[in-house]
Amino acid sequence: MVLASRRTERLKELRASIEADGGSAHVVRLDVTDPASIRSAVAHAETEAGSIDILVNNSGVSTTQRLTDVTAEDFDFVFDTNTRGAFFVAQEVAKRMIARAKGAEKNGNPLPQARIVNVASVAGLKVLSQIGIYCMSKAAVVHMTKAMALEWARHGINVNAICPGYIDTDINHHHWDTDAGQKLIQILPRKRLGKPEDLDGLLLLLSSDQSQFINGASSLSTTAWSDSSSRGASRRPCAAPAKSRRAALTIDRPRAYPVPVGDIRARLPFGQR
Repeated sequence: MVLASRRTERLKELRASIEADGGSAHVVRLDVTDPASIRSAVAHAETEAGSIDILVNNSGVSTTQRLTDVTAEDFDFVFDTNTRGAFFVAQEVAKRMIARAKGAEKNGNPLPQARIVNVASVAGLKVLSQIGIYCMSKAAVVHMTKAMALEWARHGINVNAICPGYIDTDINHHHWDTDAGQKLIQILPRKRLGKPEDLDGLLLLLSSDQSQFINGASSLSTTAWSDSSSRGASRRPCAAPAKSRRAALTIDRPRAYPVPVGDIRARLPFGQR
C-alpha cells in the first residue's frame, strides 16, 4: 500500500499503524494541484511498491459562501483540487494501467484487472446552498467517473465513485456539538452521522474482484437522503470529511472547510484485500 498526500506527517503515523498490524505501507508526498507532483508521486509509488492496480482517488476542499460571492480565486481553489486534481491523478495512474494491459494482450496473457475509486459526495448528486461550488465540483467527479469507465473498461479498468454523506471525524467532530450541527443531525432520516468505518465495506467491494461487473457507478454511502432532509442542510460539505479509516488526511487551507485528500494503494492482490 502507498499513502500519498500533500502533508505526510499524519500518513507516517498511519503507516506505523498499518505496519503494527502486520501490513506494509509507503508514504509519498503528492500535491494534486501540481501536475509535476502527480507524475513524480505515481512514479515514486511504483518504485516503492510495484505496479498500482488500485487507486483510491480522494481529494477535496470547500468554501462556504453564496454563489454571488464566489470569486474567480474561490472557483479555481475548489475545482483545482476537487475536479482537476482528481482527474489528473486518475489519468496518470490509468496511463500506466493501460500500458500494462496492452503489454499483456500483446503477449497473449490474461488482461490484468485494475480498479479506480473516485471519492465524490452526496453533494455531487443533490445541490446544497452555500456550498454550491463544492457541489458542482463533486458533480463533475460523478460524470468524470462515467466517462473514465466508458473509455477504460476495455483495458480491464473498472472506475466507480462513492458519494459519502455526513461522516463524523476528528476533523469536524466539534461542529456536531454546536447548535447548528445538532439541528443538521435532526433533519437526517436516521438522525445520526456516519462513521469512517461505515465507508469501508463499499470501498473494499469496489476495490475487489467481486466488483468485476460494477463499472461507472456512483454509489451513495449514507443513511439516506431525501428532498426534505436536504432543506437547511447547507453549512458544511457533505463530502464526508473522511472516507476509510485507512486513508484519512486533511488539506488545511485558508477560508476552507478541510476535507481529506486520498491515497494511492498498490499491489493489493485481488481476492486478498
